[in-house]
Amino acid sequence: MLLKYLALLRYNHALARLSAVQLICYFGAWFSHTGIFTLLIELKAPVWALSAAAMMAFLPSIVLAPFNGIIIDKLPKRTLMLALMLTEALSVLALLLIDSLDFLWLLMMLIFIRMGVGTLFFQTEMSLLPSLLAKPHLIIANEIHSMIFAFSYTAGMGLAGIFVHFYGIKASFLFDFALYCVGIFILFGTRFREPALQNAATGALKMFTQTFYYIKSKPVILHLIFLHALVGLFAYDTIVALLVDYEYKGILSVALAIGFLNTARAFALCVGPVLLSRFVSEKNMIYFLAFQGLCIMLWACLESNFYTSLLGIFLAAFFCNSIWSYTFTRLQSACDSAFYGRIVAYNDMIFFIVASLVASGVGLAFEFGFSLPVITGFIGVLFILGSFYYAWVRRRYFEKDIDG
Repeated sequence: MLLKYLALLRYNHALARLSAVQLICYFGAWFSHTGIFTLLIELKAPVWALSAAAMMAFLPSIVLAPFNGIIIDKLPKRTLMLALMLTEALSVLALLLIDSLDFLWLLMMLIFIRMGVGTLFFQTEMSLLPSLLAKPHLIIANEIHSMIFAFSYTAGMGLAGIFVHFYGIKASFLFDFALYCVGIFILFGTRFREPALQNAATGALKMFTQTFYYIKSKPVILHLIFLHALVGLFAYDTIVALLVDYEYKGILSVALAIGFLNTARAFALCVGPVLLSRFVSEKNMIYFLAFQGLCIMLWACLESNFYTSLLGIFLAAFFCNSIWSYTFTRLQSACDSAFYGRIVAYNDMIFFIVASLVASGVGLAFEFGFSLPVITGFIGVLFILGSFYYAWVRRRYFEKDIDG
């Protein structure tokens, strides 16, 4: 099954180089991410500062979406991506200036800038792919992207902690900066056919209003955004943290318990698309959503024991990337090229709104006395309801299988 991914990367050099940039930058990001939180803890930062730093991870995707989409649809993609990568690299290098809580304001600003331009880079690349690939290859490219993220998440989180422990916080920032320099070098040498700029002469305000009229005229776009956001329901981080804190004490250290659970999930995110790719289709997606819900409910039943919970979270994540890739590909295919950037940006915004609401909702429900298995099981029920929603959308709006 891996052969089709390798074949596409070998056939499409631009995709291969863009994927290499993804891998390098995603992997390196965990080193500075770990370094930032280690720095805050060593500086004895208040709890609100830790929470604010974590919030900056998703805030740019929500508040900057309307502006990001306009930027993407107005500017040449390669030039924009190079400028964004350079900005990210410099923002990482500037982290070396933080040596006391007096610079907390600067740290928050740098995190926001870095996450903002990183989000814009991702949205630019995702809006570029439909012009580089035929529709049958688009879902494979999205699967490659999702697996790169899962692999980087697993390897990056694991190795970053070890690196910071032995070499220090500033070394982690320098290492991430060096990886960005490699990524910039690869991207600078990447050539691809730029999609025509259909909005270069259009004013920003007009583009903003055009987007709403466009979505109103093509309601399938909004439904696909909501279907893609279903994956955001599995914002598992709060559940994992609460399980480790309240259920798994004394079994392993907190760091190891969280690490093993995250590794099991990330491994499922890597192998799931490889094993399921041949079955991904318009007809079968309803079963993927239903099985996703059932697997999350099964994890709820296995949560009381740490070792069975490893199996549970693996199964709960097994269908996740396939659903993410398929719904994203559907959205890309349904969207007209003049609106790629804006639709991808708004899609990102809704996804992160759902993820942040679930993450905060889990903690709130737990404080109100609901058990973690009940909370987890309810998320599974929402996925099953999502399968009925998908069936309705498919019957009303879909005309043919995306692979056809």
